[in-house]
Amino acid sequence: MITKINLNKISSYKSQTALETDKKVNLIYGLNGTGKSTFSDYLHQQADEKYKSCSVEGLDDNHKILVYNQTFIQETFFEAENLKGIFTLSKENKEAESKIANAHKEIAKLEVEKVKKKQELEFEKLSINQKIENVKNIIWKIKTDYSGGDRVLEFCLENLKGSKESLFNHIGGLNKPSQKPTKSIDDLKNDLQSISGDNAQKYSALSQIRFDTQDIETESIFSKQIVGNENSTVSQLIKVLGNSDWVKQGLQYLPKEQIQENATCPFCQEKTISNNLIESIKNYFDASYEEDINSLKSFLDRYSQAILNIPDKSVFEANPKFETHKKDFEIKFSTFIKVIEGNKKLIEDKIKTPSVSITPKISTKALEEVNDVIQKVNELVDEHNRNIDQKKTVKTKIKNTFWEIMRWDYDQTISYLNATKAASKIKIETLETVLEEISTKTTSQNTIISDQQKQTVNIEEAITNINNGLIDLGITDFEIKKHSDNFYKIVRGENQEKVFRSLSEGEKMIISFLYFIELCRGKKEATETGKKKVVVIDDPISSLSHIYIFNVGRLIHNEFLRSDKYEQVFLLTHSLYFFYEMTDTNKERRKEQQKLFRLRKNETGSEILEMSYEEIQNDYHAYWFIVKDDKQPAALIANCMRNIIEYFFNFVEKSDLNNVFQKKEMQINRFQSFNRYVNRESHSLGQNIFDIKEFNYQDFKDAFAELFKVTGYEDHYKKMIK
Repeated sequence: MITKINLNKISSYKSQTALETDKKVNLIYGLNGTGKSTFSDYLHQQADEKYKSCSVEGLDDNHKILVYNQTFIQETFFEAENLKGIFTLSKENKEAESKIANAHKEIAKLEVEKVKKKQELEFEKLSINQKIENVKNIIWKIKTDYSGGDRVLEFCLENLKGSKESLFNHIGGLNKPSQKPTKSIDDLKNDLQSISGDNAQKYSALSQIRFDTQDIETESIFSKQIVGNENSTVSQLIKVLGNSDWVKQGLQYLPKEQIQENATCPFCQEKTISNNLIESIKNYFDASYEEDINSLKSFLDRYSQAILNIPDKSVFEANPKFETHKKDFEIKFSTFIKVIEGNKKLIEDKIKTPSVSITPKISTKALEEVNDVIQKVNELVDEHNRNIDQKKTVKTKIKNTFWEIMRWDYDQTISYLNATKAASKIKIETLETVLEEISTKTTSQNTIISDQQKQTVNIEEAITNINNGLIDLGITDFEIKKHSDNFYKIVRGENQEKVFRSLSEGEKMIISFLYFIELCRGKKEATETGKKKVVVIDDPISSLSHIYIFNVGRLIHNEFLRSDKYEQVFLLTHSLYFFYEMTDTNKERRKEQQKLFRLRKNETGSEILEMSYEEIQNDYHAYWFIVKDDKQPAALIANCMRNIIEYFFNFVEKSDLNNVFQKKEMQINRFQSFNRYVNRESHSLGQNIFDIKEFNYQDFKDAFAELFKVTGYEDHYKKMIK
């Protein structure tokens, strides 16, 4: 016997709750959504990983749990899609036929997938072949561009002009150069023409540019401040003026001979110049000063002459091999000339203003770069001259360079094709693998069909009992008959076609429940008859009309609650009426054999509570119970309020509420959400509260109370809300 059931961390059971019992019959009441299905599903499939935080106490290997719920119905009641109105009962038959039907479905899906993958494979092969042909056509342009007529490089295409395939394979087999070839096609043409016919003449090398006066650029005198004699009587004045160069330039305006009276000053235009002053100024610019100035002039002469000795650019341009490096030469040569001309200007400025320091630029590097270009030209000249002596070798080299250029120029096309072919190869191999897998899966599904056809079982005795059970329940307008070895059908009198489709959900539930009873009785071979049985029945009346509820209740009483065949029974229901019907009215017997529980769910999750017989109320009272609990879900509270209003005013008091909501007491702003919700036509719109985020428990409760007050039923509200 089960003594305790722990539920935790599954669906609405957010935290642990437990049902503890020592009774044979355990009746559990809970509204829809409180966790009844989770309770029965756990007992049906305890080994499922999702129930790892749940447990059952009191069972051993000698117990067998049999559960009737929606999962059992789905596992047991199977309708064949290819046989409309035909079904099978029993888990074994359902599983076998389901597997057979699923296998046929899977084979059909595999066939569709196979056709699709074959089409993809053919398309991929066609696509890659088309891309290869496109690349062949692109590469064939080499042949059309360099062969025929007077095209001098046609010899490079020897044995490759016959077909696109051969040219494609040739260039595709070449490795891409590590760097772009330095020569162009025009260079190759020139190289070939230079060793052919009248052009086959040798050229002279160019001379390097010499500039022997680069040592002048580092002379220390350029940084020296050249000034006059410090002992002169005017030295202090010139120092104050801070510009001896200006004074020096002024000497040319002073008298050259002795003067009788003061002469006019060339600076201030006053009669201040005397013989003594003139002599003092001249003495300031002594022999040392003049010597420095003469040195500067000497450097300028040498530097200027060296510049004049530099060959004109036209000397280099006259060489036939110069054109290749012309642009580079012009840049480097211009840079060099700019440096030395700038230095010349600095020296000239230094002579004019000796006291100012200058720093000439060093021209060594600029000259080296110019001579490097000249060296490259000379290398071409040397190569040309050697080529004239080795024409055959040169043509071979030209041919090799030609294909390096072609491979480089067509690399994007070739690389694209290689990448596309590699991707296509992977895709083709993947598709071929998928087709092989589809073939293997198809074989596997055919094996399943063959194996499962051997596994179906017959339940003729159970069918007889089910038909008898239908008669006991007062259902005489249809019965179950055998259709084939493993299938059954519903017949109504003479009508035996597609009757199954006309059955209500309640009638289907009755058939499945009668079959469940057969399993519990041990009438079917698959049931282990030697074990103690614990029966769990989850809401057997959920889809039944009221005319069957009493009969099903009587059946449960007789078969399970008052029978010694079962060690323990758990019955779950959402109906207080049915819950009340299942309780034993004999107080002493009820105390000995039955225990009552309530399933409740609020914001903290579902919980199992014990309840007394006196707590059983009708549905109307149950709605009030929910309304009073502010921890219940918002939609449930609002729906229960609406059901209470509808039940009380429409059915009990026969009152018309059309004008009530127009009263000023109901028109305040915080009651508007309540008014809108209660006046909706459907009971199933509770989710709208969450959509618009407008539910406030206190507002709804106050509006609910106000509604009873303005209609004159405040006393009824106060009584029920307690």
